[in-house]
Amino acid sequence: MSIQRMRANQTILLAFFIALLSHSTGAAPVGVCYGRVATNLPPPSAVINLLKSNGISRIRLFNPDPVSLKPFSGTGIELMIGVPNEILPTLANGTISTSLQWLQSNIFIHISPNQVLYLVVGNEVFLKDPFYAPYVVPAILNLYQALKMLGLDDNIRVSSSHAATILSNSYPPSAGTFDPNIKPLLIPLLQFLRDTGSPLMINVYPFFSYINNRQYVTLDYALFRSSTVEIDQNLTYTNMFDATIDAFVYAMEREGFSGIPVVVMETGWPTGGGDAAEADNALAYNGNVVMRAMANIGTPRRPGVGVEVFLFDLFDEDGKSGEEYEKHFGIFGVDGVKAYDIRFN
Repeated sequence: MSIQRMRANQTILLAFFIALLSHSTGAAPVGVCYGRVATNLPPPSAVINLLKSNGISRIRLFNPDPVSLKPFSGTGIELMIGVPNEILPTLANGTISTSLQWLQSNIFIHISPNQVLYLVVGNEVFLKDPFYAPYVVPAILNLYQALKMLGLDDNIRVSSSHAATILSNSYPPSAGTFDPNIKPLLIPLLQFLRDTGSPLMINVYPFFSYINNRQYVTLDYALFRSSTVEIDQNLTYTNMFDATIDAFVYAMEREGFSGIPVVVMETGWPTGGGDAAEADNALAYNGNVVMRAMANIGTPRRPGVGVEVFLFDLFDEDGKSGEEYEKHFGIFGVDGVKAYDIRFN
C-alpha cells in the first residue's frame, strides 16, 4: 500500500471517528453539489436512493430545473437552489410581484418551501460574468421582499456565490482584501448579509491553488497534511482551506463587516484528468473537509465555528468544458459506487 493511500485511509478513519463523537453536538452541515452537465446521469429516483443510503441530507442544485427539482419533493432532503445568472436582470428590474411569481412558478410549485434552505442568486458573477454583476443585489432585495411577503424570510436565506478571485490579495490571510473594482457592488451585498443574518457564499478550491501556484503552494499544504506551520497575526495555519476562508473573513472585517458567517458553496478534488488529480488525494482532501465540519473545528480566525460546506460534485460531468480534470470531480460513479470511501455522517 502506498504512503499516500495509507494517509488517505487514516484521514477517513479519523473523520468517521470524530463524526461519531460530534454527532450529538450540532456539527456543521455537509452537503453535496448536484451538477448535471453530463450525458449519462442516473435517473432521479436512483439519485434520491443514493443520497439517502449515504446519509446525504443537503444538496445544492445550480438551477431550479423541474427535472432535477421535482424528485426531491417530500424526501426530507434540504436544498440550496441557484437562481441562474441569466434571470437576474428580469428579477432586478421587475417588481416584488415579479420575484414572487418567479418563486412560485419555478420553485414552490415543485418543492415545499420547508425543504429550501438557501437561494443562491447568481454564481461567480463578479469578475467572471460581469455583465450580470449590477443585477445581483437588486435581484436579491426583490427576492428577499417576496419571501418576506410569504413569511419565509426567516427560513430561507438569500445570498450569492463567489469565486475566490474576488479577493485581490489573499496571502497572508490577514492581508485579505477584496478587489477594489467590485467594491461598489460588493459592499451593498455585505450590508444585506449583515442585516439579514445571511452568509457570504464562497467557492474554495485548494486544488486550483496548487496546480496554478506550485512555487508557493505545496501539495501537502493543499491536502491538510503539511508539517510546516505558517504564522500570521499569532495564528497558525497548516492548510490552504483555512487560509482561504480566513482571507475572506479578514477582507470582510477590513470593510467593517465582522460577524457575517461563511458557507463554502463548492469545494472538492478531482480523481483524474491531470497531475495530482487522483482518488487518494480526493479522499484525503474531502475526508478532511468533512471531518473538520463534523468536529466544528472552524478556522484559526474563527476557532470552534464549524464551516458549512458543499462538496463538489455528486457525479463526474462529461459535458464540462475546460481542462480534462474539470470532468472528474465526481464522488460517485453513475452506477452509485463511490470513487473513494468517504463518509458523510
